Amino acid sequence: MTGNIDPTKEQFAAFLKIESKGPIWMLNQIRLRAQAAYPDGRKATGREAYAAYAKESAPFFSGVGGRILWSSTPQLVLIGPSDEKWDLVFVAEYPNSAAFAEMVRNPGYQAIVVHRQAAVEDSRLIRLAPGESGKVFG
Repeated sequence: MTGNIDPTKEQFAAFLKIESKGPIWMLNQIRLRAQAAYPDGRKATGREAYAAYAKESAPFFSGVGGRILWSSTPQLVLIGPSDEKWDLVFVAEYPNSAAFAEMVRNPGYQAIVVHRQAAVEDSRLIRLAPGESGKVFG
């Protein structure tokens, strides 16, 4: 089974259609491969390849005003499919949807995204409207 690694053209178009006057949050759920799957055959673990992606994408991410709001290591799925396990979960904030689009369209970013594609077995990237902490949910 092929995992969800990159958005489809339709998903990206739908993302861009949502008006964004202020910040957006992006919930990232990442399942890493045991061994990275680089097209050129180089050897690395999924975790090593994702670390390379994180390091090399940092200037593009911060360059558009991105920041990490929180990150965590999941421990257990209490409610949900038992096979849906994640290695990393984090929320990234961008000033607006245009900033995110600018980052992913940047040729420099596109040159290093190979690390993410090699590292990730499956993922979820969910756009969120910013909320408030300390409020009752619902």
